[in-house]
Amino acid sequence: MNTSRIFILIAAAAVLVACGQPAPNDQAAAPGESTQSSARKIIYYRDPMNPAITSPVPKKGSMGMDYTPVYAASAKSEQSGERKILYYRNPMNPAATSPVPMKDSMGMAYVPVYAGEGGETAGSTVRISPAVEENLGILTAPVVREDLHRLIHTVGYVSYDQSAVLRLHTRAAGWITELPITSTGELVRKGQLLFRLYSPTLVTAEQEYLQAMKGGNAMFIEAASRRLHALGIADDEIARLKQTHEASKSIAYYAERTGVVEMLNARPGLYVTPDTEVMRLGVLSNVWLVAEVYENQAGWVRVGDQAEARLASAPGEVLKGTVNFIYPELNPVTRTLKVRMTFANPDVTLLPNMYADVTIAGAPAKNVLTVPTEALIRTGNANNRVILALGNGRFRAQPVTPGIESGDRVAILSGLKEGETVVTSGQFLIDSEASLNASLQRLSVGNGNNSGGGQ
Repeated sequence: MNTSRIFILIAAAAVLVACGQPAPNDQAAAPGESTQSSARKIIYYRDPMNPAITSPVPKKGSMGMDYTPVYAASAKSEQSGERKILYYRNPMNPAATSPVPMKDSMGMAYVPVYAGEGGETAGSTVRISPAVEENLGILTAPVVREDLHRLIHTVGYVSYDQSAVLRLHTRAAGWITELPITSTGELVRKGQLLFRLYSPTLVTAEQEYLQAMKGGNAMFIEAASRRLHALGIADDEIARLKQTHEASKSIAYYAERTGVVEMLNARPGLYVTPDTEVMRLGVLSNVWLVAEVYENQAGWVRVGDQAEARLASAPGEVLKGTVNFIYPELNPVTRTLKVRMTFANPDVTLLPNMYADVTIAGAPAKNVLTVPTEALIRTGNANNRVILALGNGRFRAQPVTPGIESGDRVAILSGLKEGETVVTSGQFLIDSEASLNASLQRLSVGNGNNSGGGQ
């Protein structure tokens, strides 16, 4: 009996031990349940417009959009290098985004933006995917150090070389008896007859010279000859007097050089005095080109600077000359400074009052940093900037201080270094993207970084 009791107690203890021990299936299931639970666990919430901003609790962004949950599995996949689409972006307007795939008004599909690629910003740095960069047609150019000529582009007009203009006056009063020239603009050759003048004073002077020659007194002959010269009688006329011993009824005036009649103030039979400008002869073998330089560029030009001129009457032809005079005052109406150049005109293709496009190469700015003018984003105030290409699809808006502009280059006084690369095409879209993201970050900072508060 005692033996039976002992057996029953041992059997009961074995059953209790067997019932209390966990089954093998239960031990395998527990880890599975833990893994499945952690896979759907939300670790934080992310701003859909700026993935860099997160929050540990649900909330709304500055644009009123709910933060999106980020699960443990998603975070793990991001850390392991798997690509996660953050949102979709309009390829023609990077500022336009969508949380779902769509097409724009022109039928172009929005481009996906992955985590760690397009749209992520750090300050004013923008990262753009290669596809978006290609669609935007982004072009770049290096920052170089060079001598930048101060090119002045302006207009000018052709005029006579005033230093060679011949103004004709008589030295005695009289009447014009012959005038072969009929109008202004006529071309006259050297030695050609211009007009004849009957003057009692001149006739008397010739008669006195003839009387002195008959008397043979050398002193009287010399005095009479000097009087003829003083009255403007040419040496050829005096030589004729010596040969013919006969005074002329009218004195001939001949052209001293070849030129064009710029002004004609005489007609046959007109009574003229020494005060009367009978005619004016201009020379076209060399002409002046007078250009107007704006006041802010007046300090750039110097005597001796090289100049080029292009006229509509001679397409494709470039005339080369030099600045030989700078007028000492500004035009009070146009606020421009006149500068003068001289151009050879052997074929008489340059005519007075023709307009010309003029380029003057002023003194260069030595050893300055320059970029293409199209790279500079002008804002109308001190916030001028360029877009720096940092490589690997990264760009940054860089404030700069521009200097002089010459042709298609502009000097940069501060903000850039030699060898850096700037964007010359598509920079305005990148600048707007950088400004948008920077504004969103500033708004987020103003709301407490959007990282710790709730709704």
